[in-house]
Amino acid sequence: MATGFMRVNSILLSLLLACAGAAAHAGNVSLIGVIGERAAVLSLDGGEPKTVKVGQKWNGITVRAVGKTRATVEIDGATQVLQLGQHYRGAASASGGRESVALVAGPSGHFLADGAVNGVQVQFVVDTGATLIALPGAQAARLGIDYRKGARGMTQTANGPVEVFRVRLDSVRVGAIELNGLEGIVIEKGLPVALLGMSFLSRVDMRQEGDRMTLTRRF
Repeated sequence: MATGFMRVNSILLSLLLACAGAAAHAGNVSLIGVIGERAAVLSLDGGEPKTVKVGQKWNGITVRAVGKTRATVEIDGATQVLQLGQHYRGAASASGGRESVALVAGPSGHFLADGAVNGVQVQFVVDTGATLIALPGAQAARLGIDYRKGARGMTQTANGPVEVFRVRLDSVRVGAIELNGLEGIVIEKGLPVALLGMSFLSRVDMRQEGDRMTLTRRF
């Protein structure tokens, strides 16, 4: 059972998610800068930067809060946290009404996504080399998963074999796509990020074009 997680050890955790709904309005939203805690400087689809004050709505984007290097925004009813230089991609679904999520690769070339496990927010790295969804031990504990009751096993990594605990996840959500009853593993040490593995990805269609990837629910 290969997880492939050693390939992402150098990735800095950051928020990068694009979720699309049938009534989506926002396109590719970038956080260009911040003005104190009063306003965010945003760009839509690579256009001219726009200063948007906290509480103000612009092209379907409402700025809720601003920090030193980030802004909390509401886009098409979903709350996202944008870091400076990162962006959110929203797009109307062209998949016959099926749930769809559009992701944009970060500087490292990896696709990151905000989601949730058992209703609690989790940040994922998309990893087609991971057989199952993989969670760090500390994150599993934060989610309230008593993973030590799960079946123990071993998996081989670039740094040698590590112990894993098999778990069953009640729900896993990425953007508008939510799947129930998925298998996962918990790795107590050495895994810095949660991996969105094939136990989720095998149930979506993945289409990649350059630095963009679209996930569309199949069943």
